[in-house]
Amino acid sequence: MDTPGTPTEWNLYVNGSSNKTRSGAGIFLESNQGTQLELSLRFEFLASNNQAEYEVLLAGLKLAREVGAQKLTIFSDSQVITSQIDGSYQVKDPTMKKYMDKTKEQLGSFNEYQI
Repeated sequence: MDTPGTPTEWNLYVNGSSNKTRSGAGIFLESNQGTQLELSLRFEFLASNNQAEYEVLLAGLKLAREVGAQKLTIFSDSQVITSQIDGSYQVKDPTMKKYMDKTKEQLGSFNEYQI
């Protein structure tokens, strides 16, 4: 149930990146009422670009849950990640499968989502 004045519809924008020495990510979360949250993350571990994309998506989903999002629209520039989640790409790598499974589990906590 919605609390008056509490936004429940949010847009989540995520972008992860990685190179040989570090990886990091950016999160931008915006409600349908204009509330905006922006975060930059630096990971203390080496990650592939796809792993960084999943890490930032998981962090963004956590933030969205914490602000009470019930309906979430997700924007990512990673066609691999979005296609794995929507089922149009098959996941072959065991590590990426774990990321995808965790992401789908987290997406289940929202009433509605679109990626």
